[in-house]
Amino acid sequence: MIEVMAFLTVAVVTIVAASVTVSLFSLGIRLLTTAGRIPSVDPAEFTGAITVLTPARAAKEAKRARKAAAANPLTDRQKQFALVGAYSCFVVCAGAVLYGVYLIVPFLHK
Repeated sequence: MIEVMAFLTVAVVTIVAASVTVSLFSLGIRLLTTAGRIPSVDPAEFTGAITVLTPARAAKEAKRARKAAAANPLTDRQKQFALVGAYSCFVVCAGAVLYGVYLIVPFLHK
Protein backbone atom coordinates (compact mmCIF):
# COMPACT_ATOMS: atom_id res chain seq x y z
CA MET A 1 0.00 0.00 0.00
CA ILE A 2 1.21 3.49 -0.81
CA GLU A 3 1.85 5.82 2.10
CA VAL A 4 0.15 8.98 0.90
CA MET A 5 1.94 11.36 3.27
CA ALA A 6 5.36 10.02 2.31
CA PHE A 7 4.44 10.31 -1.36
CA LEU A 8 3.22 13.89 -0.91
CA THR A 9 6.36 14.80 1.04
CA VAL A 10 8.60 13.51 -1.75
CA ALA A 11 6.50 15.27 -4.39
CA VAL A 12 6.53 18.63 -2.58
CA VAL A 13 10.26 18.46 -1.80
CA THR A 14 11.01 17.56 -5.42
CA ILE A 15 8.98 20.46 -6.81
CA VAL A 16 10.46 22.94 -4.32
CA ALA A 17 14.05 21.76 -4.88
CA ALA A 18 13.67 21.89 -8.66
CA SER A 19 12.11 25.36 -8.49
CA VAL A 20 14.83 26.70 -6.21
CA THR A 21 17.61 25.21 -8.36
CA VAL A 22 16.20 26.64 -11.58
CA SER A 23 15.57 30.01 -9.93
CA LEU A 24 19.12 30.17 -8.58
CA PHE A 25 20.56 29.27 -11.97
CA SER A 26 18.42 31.96 -13.61
CA LEU A 27 19.53 34.48 -10.99
CA GLY A 28 23.14 33.49 -11.66
CA ILE A 29 22.71 34.12 -15.39
CA ARG A 30 21.07 37.47 -14.64
CA LEU A 31 23.90 38.50 -12.31
CA LEU A 32 26.45 37.34 -14.86
CA THR A 33 24.96 39.60 -17.51
CA THR A 34 24.66 42.44 -14.99
CA ALA A 35 28.38 42.08 -14.31
CA GLY A 36 29.04 42.62 -18.01
CA ARG A 37 29.87 39.03 -18.90
CA ILE A 38 27.32 38.19 -21.56
CA PRO A 39 27.20 34.39 -21.94
CA SER A 40 27.61 33.73 -25.64
CA VAL A 41 28.68 30.60 -27.45
CA ASP A 42 30.81 30.57 -30.56
CA PRO A 43 29.35 28.90 -33.65
CA ALA A 44 29.57 25.15 -33.49
CA GLU A 45 30.00 22.82 -36.42
CA PHE A 46 28.33 19.56 -35.51
CA THR A 47 25.30 17.80 -36.91
CA GLY A 48 23.35 17.52 -33.65
CA ALA A 49 23.00 21.27 -33.24
CA ILE A 50 19.52 22.71 -33.17
CA THR A 51 20.66 26.19 -34.09
CA VAL A 52 24.04 27.05 -35.52
CA LEU A 53 25.00 30.70 -35.75
CA THR A 54 26.74 31.84 -38.87
CA PRO A 55 30.03 33.67 -38.30
CA ALA A 56 28.40 36.94 -39.41
CA ARG A 57 25.56 36.49 -36.93
CA ALA A 58 28.01 35.55 -34.15
CA ALA A 59 30.05 38.69 -34.85
CA LYS A 60 26.88 40.79 -34.75
CA GLU A 61 25.86 39.27 -31.41
CA ALA A 62 29.36 39.80 -29.98
CA LYS A 63 29.26 43.44 -31.06
CA ARG A 64 25.85 43.85 -29.44
CA ALA A 65 27.16 42.28 -26.22
CA ARG A 66 30.19 44.60 -26.16
CA LYS A 67 27.93 47.61 -26.72
CA ALA A 68 25.61 46.55 -23.89
CA ALA A 69 28.57 45.97 -21.56
CA ALA A 70 29.94 49.43 -22.34
CA ALA A 71 26.57 51.02 -21.54
CA ASN A 72 26.42 49.32 -18.12
CA PRO A 73 25.92 52.05 -15.47
CA LEU A 74 27.37 50.00 -12.61
CA THR A 75 30.70 50.73 -10.98
CA ASP A 76 33.50 48.19 -11.12
CA ARG A 77 32.86 47.27 -7.48
CA GLN A 78 29.17 46.59 -8.18
CA LYS A 79 30.13 44.46 -11.18
CA GLN A 80 32.50 42.44 -8.97
CA PHE A 81 29.74 41.84 -6.42
CA ALA A 82 27.38 40.74 -9.21
CA LEU A 83 30.04 38.37 -10.55
CA VAL A 84 30.66 36.86 -7.11
CA GLY A 85 26.90 36.49 -6.64
CA ALA A 86 26.56 34.78 -10.01
CA TYR A 87 29.32 32.29 -9.27
CA SER A 88 27.83 31.69 -5.81
CA CYS A 89 24.47 30.85 -7.39
CA PHE A 90 26.16 28.43 -9.78
CA VAL A 91 28.04 26.74 -6.91
CA VAL A 92 24.83 26.30 -4.91
CA CYS A 93 23.12 24.83 -8.00
CA ALA A 94 25.98 22.40 -8.55
CA GLY A 95 25.84 21.43 -4.88
CA ALA A 96 22.11 20.77 -5.10
CA VAL A 97 22.59 18.59 -8.17
CA LEU A 98 25.44 16.65 -6.58
CA TYR A 99 23.41 16.15 -3.40
CA GLY A 100 20.52 14.85 -5.50
CA VAL A 101 22.85 12.37 -7.18
CA TYR A 102 24.15 11.36 -3.75
CA LEU A 103 20.60 10.67 -2.58
CA ILE A 104 19.69 8.68 -5.69
CA VAL A 105 22.79 6.44 -5.87
CA PRO A 106 22.72 4.00 -2.92
CA PHE A 107 26.38 3.07 -3.34
CA LEU A 108 27.44 6.57 -2.29
CA HIS A 109 25.76 6.58 1.13
CA LYS A 110 26.18 3.08 2.48
